[in-house]
Amino acid sequence: MSSAAPSRLSLYLNLIRWDRPAGWLLLLWPTLAALWMAADGFPGWHLLAVFTAGTVLMRSAGCCVNDVADREFDRHVKRTAQRPVTSGAVSVKEALAVGAVLALAAFGLVLTTNAPTILLSFAALAVTLLYPYAKRVVNMPQAVLGVAFSFGIPMAFSAALGGSEWSLAAINAAVPRSAWALLVANLFWVLAYDTEYAMVDRDDDLKIGIKTSAITLGRFDVIGVMAFYGIFLAAWAFLGLRLGLGRWFLLGLAAAAAQVAWHGTLIRDRSREGCFRAFRANHWVGFAIFAGTVADLSLR
Repeated sequence: MSSAAPSRLSLYLNLIRWDRPAGWLLLLWPTLAALWMAADGFPGWHLLAVFTAGTVLMRSAGCCVNDVADREFDRHVKRTAQRPVTSGAVSVKEALAVGAVLALAAFGLVLTTNAPTILLSFAALAVTLLYPYAKRVVNMPQAVLGVAFSFGIPMAFSAALGGSEWSLAAINAAVPRSAWALLVANLFWVLAYDTEYAMVDRDDDLKIGIKTSAITLGRFDVIGVMAFYGIFLAAWAFLGLRLGLGRWFLLGLAAAAAQVAWHGTLIRDRSREGCFRAFRANHWVGFAIFAGTVADLSLR
């Protein structure tokens, strides 16, 4: 009995990509940057803990749902063929149960915030569940992922600024237009790095009929990725300045832009290794912007 337990734990950790934190860091940095913006500085330990733990939990739950939805596709892709659900090491019911437990734990954290944030969490969950199936019908499913990966931004504003009323009006009062604009801007970052990710598997995806942005863009994939990055950085710069941020924030954006230029050199020959390396390094782009935001609001 004791020898079986670590085996199951190891499989569950593999299922939620515990050994690959880059995934949840991609969600975390823009969410925390928005939290600092909404609070006009340090948001307090409670909200920091809620959004950090909640991000890890929801990303992990999303992995469970994604692996169940893609189990038939993943067996045809070398990089994903040995995932626990695809290989049969973890059953569909088991994976969904793990995902449900993680999502409920995240919801428990949301319940400690306020009414508008709790209402927004249902929309965030709906988008999370929708994404794995979008790649069957949407030519750029990365855009759906972009909404899912950016929904922490309006939730951060809602948690910092919201009240106790249960209504759409309360959400509108708590979440300014700038927060929704940041969500749209962040979506372009997700389009950039997830297109890099899709470039890794393009040959396999073409064989099995999955729709991705890398396939849709075709020979314009590299140009598309760099354009997405450019829109993201320009939009965050504009919105950050509108929200009163200054030189330290811009310095963080400059560090992010330098990394983006490096990513361009990694993906220009479209090699699997280069594209995957660029994708995995993207969390440092987000960290640079977060660090600049924190520095700007702390050093006023």
